[in-house]
Amino acid sequence: MTTYPELQTIRDFIRFAISRFNEAGLYYGHGTDNAWDEAIALILHTLHLPHNINPTILDAHLIQDERAKLLNIIHQRVTKRVPVPYLTHEAWFSNLSFYVDERVLIPRSPIAELIENQFTPWIDDVHNILDLCTGSGCIAIACAKAFPEAKIDASDISPEALAVAKINVLRHLVEDEVHLYESDLFTSLPKKQYDIIVSNPPYVSVDEMNALPVEYHHEPELGLAAGTLGLDIVVKILQQAGDYLQPNGILVVEVGNSEITLAEQFPHVPFTWLEFERGGGGVFVLTAKQLQAYKAEFATGV
Repeated sequence: MTTYPELQTIRDFIRFAISRFNEAGLYYGHGTDNAWDEAIALILHTLHLPHNINPTILDAHLIQDERAKLLNIIHQRVTKRVPVPYLTHEAWFSNLSFYVDERVLIPRSPIAELIENQFTPWIDDVHNILDLCTGSGCIAIACAKAFPEAKIDASDISPEALAVAKINVLRHLVEDEVHLYESDLFTSLPKKQYDIIVSNPPYVSVDEMNALPVEYHHEPELGLAAGTLGLDIVVKILQQAGDYLQPNGILVVEVGNSEITLAEQFPHVPFTWLEFERGGGGVFVLTAKQLQAYKAEFATGV
């Protein structure tokens, strides 16, 4: 790999990385949406520097070992199309830092905004929360921070994902509040009723999987693919969630680009589709009463 002795400062490497990223036509969508932010995230993390450093430090000269590390990690991003959070093993969600690797999806759900607002105005008395398909544990842990008096159960079918979630539970010191379960949705969960069931499940259709940029194929397919229409997991949640909710409880689920398909599949169901100040969509809310009212329709499946 070329050493580029001309690159001496942090600023040099930021400019170099942006040029390489643009030249390669990389896809952004795992924490950033442009080459500049991608380069900043990758380079500052590799140098163990905070994002809010004094700009004058950008002109500091790097030692040989630092330059070698930066060239290597930029090379991996460009040639292998590995998303930055997998290279740095860090992703941010709801203003919290999470460890991630290729055993889990990279956190990026707009549900973070809903958690920060404590699910207002949908519910105001929260004691028990269930996070289905928890992955890295980011939703469950963010809920523990937003509702310090609540108990959170978090489940995933993947023991590999739960190993990552355990790292994050310990990192954020919420092992007394967040309990992890290996479970295929509700199958192995305790029989109890929750105030909130929240989920960012797999919801990518076959056609969409085939069209995803290379970056997404570094993520576990188990966390993305959900059958021909992308609704296999969501429909199972709709069929069963009502039995696990308090009478005034709510179900919150992200379905992303499968929003239109879901609405067409169940045209009589009054899904409430949420809007977010920070962007994103494809998240619906249903109340426990609505889930019970349309249980027969959900039973027909897809």
